[in-house]
Amino acid sequence: MHLWGGLECTLNRVGPQYFSQCEKSGHHFRLQDLEIFSQLGIKKIRYPCLWEMVCPEEGHFDWSWLDERLGEFQRLGLDPIAGLLHHGSGPRFTHLLDPAFPAKFSEYALAFAKRYPWVKDYIPIDEILTTARFSALYGHWYPHRRDDVSFIRALFHQVKASILAMNAIRSVQPDAIYIQAEDVGRAQSTETLAYQRDFENQRRWLGFDLLCGKVDAAHPLYGYLQASGLTDAEMAWLQEHALPPDIFGINHYLLSNRFLDHRLELYPPHCHGRNYFHFYADVGSVDTDEAVFIPPKDIIRDVWERYHRPLAVTEVHVRGHREAQMRWLNQVWKEARELENEGIDLRAVTVWSLLGSYDWNSLCCYNEGFYEPGVFDLRTRDGSPKTTALGNMVRDLARQGECTHPVLASSGWWEHRTHLLYSLRSEPPARPWARQRPLLIAGAGSLGQAFARICEMREISYRLLKRTDLDIAEPEAVHQVLKEIDPWAVINTAGYVKVDRAEQEPSRCFRENVVGAANLALWCADHHIPLVQYSSDFVFNGLNPGHYLESDPVEPLNIYGKSKAEGESKVLEIHPEALVIRTASFFGPWDGANFATQTLRRLLQNKPVETASDLHSSPTYIPDLVNASLDLMMDGEKGIIHLANASKVSWTEFAELLLRLSKSRAADRSLIIGKSYEELKFPARRPCNSALASEKLKLLPDLEHAIFRYFCEIDPPFH
Repeated sequence: MHLWGGLECTLNRVGPQYFSQCEKSGHHFRLQDLEIFSQLGIKKIRYPCLWEMVCPEEGHFDWSWLDERLGEFQRLGLDPIAGLLHHGSGPRFTHLLDPAFPAKFSEYALAFAKRYPWVKDYIPIDEILTTARFSALYGHWYPHRRDDVSFIRALFHQVKASILAMNAIRSVQPDAIYIQAEDVGRAQSTETLAYQRDFENQRRWLGFDLLCGKVDAAHPLYGYLQASGLTDAEMAWLQEHALPPDIFGINHYLLSNRFLDHRLELYPPHCHGRNYFHFYADVGSVDTDEAVFIPPKDIIRDVWERYHRPLAVTEVHVRGHREAQMRWLNQVWKEARELENEGIDLRAVTVWSLLGSYDWNSLCCYNEGFYEPGVFDLRTRDGSPKTTALGNMVRDLARQGECTHPVLASSGWWEHRTHLLYSLRSEPPARPWARQRPLLIAGAGSLGQAFARICEMREISYRLLKRTDLDIAEPEAVHQVLKEIDPWAVINTAGYVKVDRAEQEPSRCFRENVVGAANLALWCADHHIPLVQYSSDFVFNGLNPGHYLESDPVEPLNIYGKSKAEGESKVLEIHPEALVIRTASFFGPWDGANFATQTLRRLLQNKPVETASDLHSSPTYIPDLVNASLDLMMDGEKGIIHLANASKVSWTEFAELLLRLSKSRAADRSLIIGKSYEELKFPARRPCNSALASEKLKLLPDLEHAIFRYFCEIDPPFH
């Protein structure tokens, strides 16, 4: 069994507008991506050779982009799996309901094959059934129809187009391999909706069945197809020209499996739908404890038992943090190997998507820039791909067939039935992941507590140590405690944080922020495990009028800043593979001591708040900071990184922004009293500007977005 790669390349149309994943990801403009892909060890890649890109006008072909890309495939020794239409409706001169659509598409396929006769593997049209549903049954994509007749017509045209296209391709390349990929899942339901469940479990096969010529008068959906306008002549044509794929491609997602429930009151309105007989909710079966989790191997086995033809898993992806993506790929890979050992002809598993994807949270209906990283993360300063932990896992699978990252010791949340959106039972979820080798969090302050909380959410085993559990400034204590716990990584949130008191306690400040950090770095370096160390925006002198970058020279003004600067230097000297994160004053929903929560509380009590109007910073939302830190640590990032929500505000401006976004009418803006740094008389000198930005990555959203989510989480709410 092989490991393939895939590039999310949807080019769908919504109204008059085309949404191109390749343009959103920047791959359309970066030839060098292919060199990066080749370094993964994958030899076969699903690649966009899309009709709409090459033939925007009827009869006119522009091959320049593909000539360059496919030429690079040859140079690198990569094999493309050519995708000619990916969730598309074709160029503007046609669409899925156009009777001429099949012939026009096959003309493009023939022209492509003549241009690139060496290409052997094809997915002419990706997910023909799913595209027909989204375009002509649910109305999400062009031509935005919502009826069974349009749905079946769009499906028939794509099936016919695929058959004509492959025949045209094989007239040039007789050995061409036909791979047909489809999103395959299984429906479950309440007993009331058993009839709808059974219908959907038959409908999922329609694309494959029509291609294979399996639809005749004995087919369970024959009557439905006739009622939806498919003629006997058209069904006879499909039987006469049947073209079973050489490889049945299975795209399977957590939300591919559905649960249908007639009890509408248990679900929000956006889940509600209807048929001719019932209103009902349609939700992902993974989102409710009313459904049984169906593992991927059961879906793969369903396809095998129905068709007994070679199979490939053609898309493996889950939205989530690094460990979720890795656990899902690990589960599919291992289950595929099990099925292969059972005798099922399973050719490959495809990692999807190499560059991540955009706006699939809205089914690509809106151009909002919602990004999900994949094997690479594009949230770098210049947009170039950065290898993620998933990418490192892919390299291991491609080269040695397995990966042993510590987070893979546990299965994903979907197996444990946690994170359910619609839980109808009261049993507490199991925590099997908690028994695995832990991540060690040194320090139980607000940041350490946030790490513990988010590790719970992300199902990462951890140990949170208070100062009384571990004095990091004592080398023997560090050695004994860490040896006993045997962590796979260390997050150091411990240290001295009282900026003004540090002026009177420099020895204690340096002991905790320098000596303690160095002790942890030494142990981690000796045991070859990752370390995340936190530093501060106070390492800068404040004279920069813009944003401080990682490469800017440090020149701290106070004892605390000096201790942080020396601490980060010591850590990287001892452990060059460590990750040092500089961040700014953080705020969050889970503690009452941060500036945001204290300020709002005083304002709502009609108490004045004095704020520095001439000190500028980049306030940082703790959940964003923690999630990004965990992802970077798992990616193997090292060196100094700045992590802060994009902003540069004075503390007065921050208070005003909090009040405005809280939408509270109970507080008066005049209660926010801006004062100068000199008037406030801080014991420790502060930089007048310590706003942070990164020349490497842009991982955190802007400050307003962070504040909005803060208000959604905080308890009690301030609006």
